[in-house]
Amino acid sequence: MKRHIPLALVALLATTLTSCELVEGIFKAGMWFGVIIVVIILALVIWLISKVFGGKN
Repeated sequence: MKRHIPLALVALLATTLTSCELVEGIFKAGMWFGVIIVVIILALVIWLISKVFGGKN
């Protein structure tokens, strides 16, 4: 019985660490997606302001 406890502990740690890496990957992808959306929105706002205040050229 004592031999099975460390094996079960290693198996438990292996499965939990793998899922943590998966969650970390999802959050990193979400962060980059958010950064890209913010940059696109800022570019759109700057473009609109330049069209409004840019004159009639």
